[in-house]
Amino acid sequence: MKIIEVNNDIAQQQFIQVAVTINKHLPNYVRPLDVEINEIFDTNKNKYYQFGAAKRWILQDNNGNLLGRIAAFTNSNYVNKGTDFATGGIGFFECINHQKAANLLFDSAKNWLIGQGMEAMDGLINFGDRDKYWGLLVEGFDIEPIYGMPFNAPYYQTLIEKYGFKNYYNQYWFKMSVDDDLPAKFQERHKRFKAKADYSAKHLDIKQLEKFAKDFTTIYNTAWAQHGEQKTITLEETIKLFKTMKPIIDERVVWFAYYKDEPIAMFISLPDINQYIKDFNGKFGLIQKLKLLYRKSTMKRKKLIGLIFGVVPKYQALGIDSFLIQECGYYMQHKNWYDNYEMGWAGDWNPIMHNIYKSLGGTQSRRMVTYRYIFDETKNPFERHPVMDYK
Repeated sequence: MKIIEVNNDIAQQQFIQVAVTINKHLPNYVRPLDVEINEIFDTNKNKYYQFGAAKRWILQDNNGNLLGRIAAFTNSNYVNKGTDFATGGIGFFECINHQKAANLLFDSAKNWLIGQGMEAMDGLINFGDRDKYWGLLVEGFDIEPIYGMPFNAPYYQTLIEKYGFKNYYNQYWFKMSVDDDLPAKFQERHKRFKAKADYSAKHLDIKQLEKFAKDFTTIYNTAWAQHGEQKTITLEETIKLFKTMKPIIDERVVWFAYYKDEPIAMFISLPDINQYIKDFNGKFGLIQKLKLLYRKSTMKRKKLIGLIFGVVPKYQALGIDSFLIQECGYYMQHKNWYDNYEMGWAGDWNPIMHNIYKSLGGTQSRRMVTYRYIFDETKNPFERHPVMDYK
């Protein structure tokens, strides 16, 4: 077996192809769009190259057959509460069911990260935000992945844990039927806020995209400032993001709450794109884009996914989350727009989000794991991700 660095067009194509070769036999596998994976490793497209570097490898046997792949990356903005040592990341791992092959891939990533001054590596994670390609699937193989969610064979867990990775935190997904009535307390809290003239909730108006982008930026930067990851977003970045998402946004399921004119909470969902692109075989040219637009306008949308939920801290204990969710529910339920709703993952370090998902009547649909491997545990003992402090 031989490790090959991805540093030319042929190796880049093989980096894509090896995932398809290994996973194509899995009944629920949906091939990601090639362009999206390539852009993650494009220094001109991925803003995270401002804060670090990335390296990729593929693994071949002596006859040139593809056996696996891996990526490693550094990111100076990657910070977790309770961690005071430099931690890199690995992701986009694919491998045949062979421990020696997996070890060669993990060793390649580890050695490069050590050369970059890292003392540990987390995986499987993304060289980007946590809403995509984050975690290893360990429960929920019987349902299709949603767009941007990793999907892997069950044996990956053994390959990773036998190498020495430890469970840093669990990522839980929850699902519910869109038409299930919400618990009575949601209706009660909604009624209480509805009676107050200063509070309001409204869904996105695509014609006022920049206005809502500004509201998103305000809430995002306030609500996530306490998460210890030093991540903020500029208005320009938000506008660009919204414009990119415009072809797939359903304005009826993107909601904001306000106190007077101040944006205080948001509840953003999207139709699951995988239900439109599963037969694209990774391609996204003009024909595929036209098919996507046609299917979005004509197909019944079976699955809705939660993308972001956030409340400005000083409003978090008031029940504004229930008001916003119920307002959305009254607007969209029992209209045959969607069948199922799957909420974005919540780490086991975030009990408030767990309680919100469970209070909605959600049931666990999947479990993923973010692992950690510390290079020298005598220097940096392993500890699981601390529970979020909301004070």
